[in-house]
Amino acid sequence: MSTTTAPAILESAPPSSPRWHRLKLRAGYFLATSLVVAVALYGFDYYLLDSTQRPFSPKHLILKPNGELGLWLGIFGALVFLGIFLYPIRKRSAWLRSRGNTRHWLDFHVLMGLTAPFIIAFHASFKFGGLAGVAFWIMTAVAVSGVVGRYLYAQIPRSLNTAELSLQEARDEQARLTEQLGRQQLFSASSLAPRFRLPSEEKVRSEPLLFALGSMMLLDFLRFLHIARLRVRVLGFWSRLGTLGGILPSGNAEVERVFAMARRQAGLSKRILFLSRTHQVFHYWHVIHRPFSYSFALLALIHITVAILFGIR
Repeated sequence: MSTTTAPAILESAPPSSPRWHRLKLRAGYFLATSLVVAVALYGFDYYLLDSTQRPFSPKHLILKPNGELGLWLGIFGALVFLGIFLYPIRKRSAWLRSRGNTRHWLDFHVLMGLTAPFIIAFHASFKFGGLAGVAFWIMTAVAVSGVVGRYLYAQIPRSLNTAELSLQEARDEQARLTEQLGRQQLFSASSLAPRFRLPSEEKVRSEPLLFALGSMMLLDFLRFLHIARLRVRVLGFWSRLGTLGGILPSGNAEVERVFAMARRQAGLSKRILFLSRTHQVFHYWHVIHRPFSYSFALLALIHITVAILFGIR
């Protein structure tokens, strides 16, 4: 039995470490998911009712927009969405920039952006009419575009301190990983190369931007499948079952080390190939994402002001 204590675990993962960040991020997603699931289970029968039947439900006084729980969900959802603006504010604040890692801030920015629409939907009891309805769908567009933005951010090669690598630095890293991969004995280069083949530079340059984005996502998905198939090839029957057919990591450290190198090398090669297109899509993404964010903030402020002055029906 392990004698590792909680303080020892915390000591081994200082607040700025990637491991500590992953723990906090997972805790955030767990809490957000738990809240959404709990409210959904409690109000499931109420949310299925027609608006004419809801006033007769014993849960109406609790779950309606100005109900005992509905009102607090609205307040909490608004606060969560306002928290999203800490990330862009950080770019303009020297004090905030000195606090934490840009990538870590972005991860929580995405978490709040994904959580807020669910909370606001429960606050509105899934009735999206009038100004509040427009605000909700704008917020949903912000959340969806935020996920795309986070994906695009990950496509730009960066160092551990999140500084963007130059093209030459990225290629040097690519060459280093290729050399390391060539030294491993588990798979031959001829068996790995076809599985991670990339399109030509000419094809990538000629693709429309949306097609280029789709190609990046497809290559990421195919890389995941290729790794799963390779894992199945080298594992025994029981290990295959334990990894759900190669989907989950195995307990074999050497196998997983090789797969980590292959994943990193293939992913970096893809990012280098699509780098110019990624920057283009990122530019247009900013044009869409920011106005939606500010529009929702304005509409939410109007909704809250009207609710305070005239009450929520």
